[in-house]
This record gives sequence, structure tokens and C-alpha cells, in this order.
Amino acid sequence: MTDTDRIFLAMTDYFAGDPRRIQHFTKVHAFAALMGRMEGLDARTQFILETAALVHDIGIRRAEELYGSSSGALQEQEGPAEAERLLRSLDVEPAVIERVCHLVGHHHSYGSIDGDDYRLLVEADFLVNLHEDGEGERAVRAALDRIFRTKSGRRLCRTMFLPDAED
Repeated sequence: MTDTDRIFLAMTDYFAGDPRRIQHFTKVHAFAALMGRMEGLDARTQFILETAALVHDIGIRRAEELYGSSSGALQEQEGPAEAERLLRSLDVEPAVIERVCHLVGHHHSYGSIDGDDYRLLVEADFLVNLHEDGEGERAVRAALDRIFRTKSGRRLCRTMFLPDAED
């Protein structure tokens, strides 16, 4: 079993009994992994991206327990400590944990994207959220204009939601 598999299973255990959340991180991970390969990420950045995709919403449960809300700001606030605890228990390298926690703590903040891993995590999460939230063409076009910058993200967004749109 790979390190990514171990993290995946740990997140499944973390969200046991909550198939909606498990399905969400599974989809975000699948898109992030594909996009990272499409963009040609090096192995370390790919692992960071995939790990962040798996744990990106780990703060939801704690935010709901403490505040009765799963807002993006509360996810960013509560997520890094939860992610660090889980990843340390799996003996993930400290430098990887540090970067993943940064991504978890900022994945709803779009103004300071500082790397390919961050960009692709945001785009993968958007692909899934646009569908899960039932967003219409207007919201998709706005996201395509404001959020999607990578070739892989733009391609997947157009293909999924706007198959007749041109880049």
C-alpha cells in the first residue's frame, strides 16, 4: 500500500459514517492527481498536492463541533491542526506536513496562490464544488474566468460544464 493509500484510508476513517464528505475528498483527489500529472508536476509536488486534496476539508468536522458551521473560513482555521495530527500519526515527512497544512489553511483563499500545488488544489476543489452545488452556466463561466489558470483545469472545466466553449 502506498503512502497516498494510507492517507486515503485514514481520511475515510476520519469521516466514517459521512459518505458525502468521503465522496467529496475522493473526487477532489482524483481531479487533483490527474491535473498534477497533466501539468507535469515533479513527484514531491504531486505527493503534496494529492495529500492536500485528500485532507483539504478535514477542518469541517471540528468547525461544526465548535461553531455549528462548516464555512470556508472556519475550515481554514480548524483544518491545519487536524491535518497535522493525522499526517504525523502516519509518519509523513515534516516538510510535507508543513506545506499541506499551509494548503489546508488557505484552500478557500484565492488571492495569494503561491505554487502549482495550491493552484491545482483550488481548481480541483472548484470542479467538484461547481457540480455538487449545482451551479449554473453563469457561475461556471465566472469561475473559468477568475479561478482556472492551468491548461488542465481549464480543459476539464470546459469539458464538464461548457463543452462548446472556447478558451
